[in-house]
Amino acid sequence: MELAKRVLRYLQPYKGRLVLGVISMLCNAFFTVFFFDQFQKLMDVIISGLYENESSITELNLLAIGMFLIFFFRAIFQYGEKYFTAYVSQSAIKDMRNDLYGHLQCLSLDFYAKNKTGEIMSRATNDVGILQGAIVSGAIGIFSLFFQLAFGLFKLFYDNWRLTLATFIVFPLIAYVIDKFNKKIRKVSKKAQVKVASVSDILQETISGIRVVKSFGREEYEYERFSNENFENFRANMKNSQLNATLTPITELLASLSFIIILWYGGREVMAGKMTPGELTGYFALLLYITNPLKSLTRLSGTIQRALAAAERIFEVIDIEPTVRNKKDAKELNDINGYIEFKDVKFSYKDDEIALDGINLAANPGQVIALAGSSGAGKSTLVNMIPRFYDPDSGEITIDGIDIRDVTIESLRDKIGIVPQETVLFSGTIADNILYGRLDASEEEVINAAKAANAHDFIIQFPKGYKTEIGERGAGLSGGQKQRIAIARAILKDPDILILDEATSALDTESEALVQEALDRLMKNRTTFVIAHRLSTILDADKIVVMERGKVVEMGSHQELLVKGGLYKKLYEIQFNK
Repeated sequence: MELAKRVLRYLQPYKGRLVLGVISMLCNAFFTVFFFDQFQKLMDVIISGLYENESSITELNLLAIGMFLIFFFRAIFQYGEKYFTAYVSQSAIKDMRNDLYGHLQCLSLDFYAKNKTGEIMSRATNDVGILQGAIVSGAIGIFSLFFQLAFGLFKLFYDNWRLTLATFIVFPLIAYVIDKFNKKIRKVSKKAQVKVASVSDILQETISGIRVVKSFGREEYEYERFSNENFENFRANMKNSQLNATLTPITELLASLSFIIILWYGGREVMAGKMTPGELTGYFALLLYITNPLKSLTRLSGTIQRALAAAERIFEVIDIEPTVRNKKDAKELNDINGYIEFKDVKFSYKDDEIALDGINLAANPGQVIALAGSSGAGKSTLVNMIPRFYDPDSGEITIDGIDIRDVTIESLRDKIGIVPQETVLFSGTIADNILYGRLDASEEEVINAAKAANAHDFIIQFPKGYKTEIGERGAGLSGGQKQRIAIARAILKDPDILILDEATSALDTESEALVQEALDRLMKNRTTFVIAHRLSTILDADKIVVMERGKVVEMGSHQELLVKGGLYKKLYEIQFNK
């Protein structure tokens, strides 16, 4: 019940239109039931007209005109019901989707490290889609069905309460059956939605990594993997369909008992002169009519159970608290000099896997700090601490003596520019991707940033230049071109602190020299952290920090570390064949 209330809260901002929709439902239900009242009279007039004079014809004409007016006003209120309910339900889903996406943007990186992309996408698309259909036809539509049923039952009791009581003897049994099936349907629905997420995850993985799949000739293997998950999804959905297919005929079979009771008992009432033939005909027609909302409510029960299962999965994400967030009294980080210090910083992704083990490191303003070491040594983890992608388990990181946890995340990251190892570009134009560094930059500033990154020359060779559309993740550009656009983006941001994570890794020798020259200019008067496996790019760094298994094992300039003859010298000799 609490889950349903939470979903319905999204309707609250639109209660004005919801009230208009409910009024339209009430009027629609009223005119519908009023039609059956007139239909009873019409049938009695027709039957009595067999034995009476032309006065019956006049009454028949008036009833026909009245019934047309009933249908006319009912059509108006049907429109109002459909329009207002659609507006409210679509608006509620829009808000929920915005909330979910906004919360996904706020979640810390550890959430994305623990959850597969396909699983996240499934919750944001499939589950929201299921909920959207349920709110349109279920949560709001149930009001309309309820009003039709309520007005219809009132009319039936008013016309003949004895016959109505006899008819509805089986209803408690129907309610019991529906309740039992609903519990099973909800459980199976959640399982089915998990299987859909698994299918989405395999699709996302294989499509994004299609070159690897083809290079290893694993098309058949991936097809088998997808086929197995797809079959599990099929089984879960068939179980769901089986339950729904069983529920509907059972309830209709029980409802048919009511009709048999009416025909038998009602026929006796007419034969005894307690009801007119018109009243019995109208009564039976009205009962047939209210079975439609009754059937719809039965079918809706399955839809609502699937929706509640989807809502549960959506709110599971919305309820996750970010592990990295602002303190209540966090302050803005204003102008900084760029003095960064790590004080006995420890961090682990998992309890038994230490990624950083007692890091003590200081970077003076304007210094270039290079991080060297084998893969998995903790280099990327260390620089990820500076913009607070993760918070240390113990110790502290300060900028100009201020603990970075005491300032707002937004103001901290505003001072930091990052060129990641894996270049990420978004669909749109080349200019849009460079502007990502600073959205209010002018066209001239964009061009200057591209020139500084040595990207301008290849950009203007495209027919549309900076307005050239690029595909998903920069499709259509070479690795070197993508990397230079990413560097231009960082240059445009003009940060006080710069993090270069293998920034030249995707460049050929000629491009690397050009970009390294641009980076050298960019790094002036900025505190810079450089991660590089290629030691040739960090020989001139002010301080080279050598890491192994999450610890700093050596520190010094290039010449100092060579003299020490430790790990750095071994790495240097391996790379330069000395």
